Amino acid sequence: MNKTVEVLPDQPALVARALELILSKLETAIEQRGRFTIALSGGSTPKPLYEAIATQKLPWDKIHIFWGDERYVPSDHPDSNELMTRHAWLDRVDIPAANIHPVPTLEANPELAADKYEKHLKEFFNSSGVEFPALDVVLLGMGDDAHTASLFPHTEALKVRDRLVTVGNKDGNPRISFTYPFINSARSVIFLVAGANKRPALAQVFAPVADDFTYPSRLIQPQGELWWLLDAAAGLELQH
Repeated sequence: MNKTVEVLPDQPALVARALELILSKLETAIEQRGRFTIALSGGSTPKPLYEAIATQKLPWDKIHIFWGDERYVPSDHPDSNELMTRHAWLDRVDIPAANIHPVPTLEANPELAADKYEKHLKEFFNSSGVEFPALDVVLLGMGDDAHTASLFPHTEALKVRDRLVTVGNKDGNPRISFTYPFINSARSVIFLVAGANKRPALAQVFAPVADDFTYPSRLIQPQGELWWLLDAAAGLELQH
């Protein structure tokens, strides 16, 4: 694993650096493999990044969009990560509908939805063996409890190692989430973390020893690159 930690002066600088990094990964992926695959995160921090990507002139037909997690709500619900991304980015560009791979959230239960998304991912990547497929980029945020995607502290989702997708749980509300081993199979994982409220969690995530099940972001140790992009408020104590 190749780990890089960068502390940017403010949120606009954080977004600009993330954009630069994603565009670089996109160019390499299309050059080498003819397409670019990215899994997105929800929340307020990446929204300006999505708005910035929407202004770029890109080969949209070669870009495939997935989500690393999703709340179990319809896609037109205000809490939907998909809805936020469509408003900020996807509805503003000429990307083929077939290149957008949303999480199914209208199944009879979340377990069926997780199965369906996993099946779709395996078919897309033509993956049937024990090896997990590798997305080019997985974009992640981190909560002040150190959760990432919908992998929350001390939940069953953290124990799932043999699947791509599982059911997360936030205060009794189900969510669909990539598993940490699937995230770890990515070529690049990029965390975007902003705000002083994240400092205590970051201290534990970066500590030499701490409990992975209490601080789930510690479980993200990808086979490829790991990027932590922090604004100054979040990264204050990590600056050397």
